[in-house]
Amino acid sequence: MVNQYKNIQFEKDEHVAKITLNRPPLNVLNIEMMREINSVLEGLEDDKKLKAVIFQAEGKAFSAGVDVSDHTNDKVEEMIHVFHMIFFHMTKIKAPTVALVNGPALGGGCELAVFCDMVLASDSSKFGQPEIKVGVFPPIAAVMFPWYTNLKKAMELLMTGETISASEAKEIGLVNAVYPMETFEEDAKGFIEKLTSQSSVVLQLTKEAIDEAYGENYHIAVAKVENVYMNKLMNTHDANEGLKAFLEKRKPEWKNE
Repeated sequence: MVNQYKNIQFEKDEHVAKITLNRPPLNVLNIEMMREINSVLEGLEDDKKLKAVIFQAEGKAFSAGVDVSDHTNDKVEEMIHVFHMIFFHMTKIKAPTVALVNGPALGGGCELAVFCDMVLASDSSKFGQPEIKVGVFPPIAAVMFPWYTNLKKAMELLMTGETISASEAKEIGLVNAVYPMETFEEDAKGFIEKLTSQSSVVLQLTKEAIDEAYGENYHIAVAKVENVYMNKLMNTHDANEGLKAFLEKRKPEWKNE
């Protein structure tokens, strides 16, 4: 299934949804474009068959950020609301989200990429939050960067506005893997196939367990994860099929339920 929007492309099969930013060359996020992204994400929230939601881009940049003209006093309240709704919807997506970054990801574009559960980047990619240079700061990055890196590095990146390479972004925990630009598409496809070979229900429950535990006290976290494991996971067909297949020395046949 392929749906054509003005500023994005959306393609979905039974297990994978792809959102392509399509305002080349820089994929600047304006209010209209962000509304389109929200519309797509909202429709994916309850999809129990999904194994991955992929963000990618046309053009020479993943995204150069949110349109500066939408930061003016008459638009900023609407812009912030629409932009932040993207991340609200992303937290509701049960399947893992993956950003494929082949080029600069800056400002709101960096926030969108890094907020994904996993980030794959080409060695030509760059990441940065330059908002401080125009007199503002990035709210989502202010919340999330200390989680993903550490407080001191988050302070540095947000207060200097400096851009870093994909390799440095990987070193500090913002990126999972960096591939050569020449083979990026093929390498990213191989990574995605590692996800799509798994059971959708097990992938989604694994994500739920991680989200439930992250940032919690150890004892509270274990109790929450144990609840997901015993009361949800072990009641699925695929968990029992996977264990049975291992004991029988055969490949599991997932029903994704």
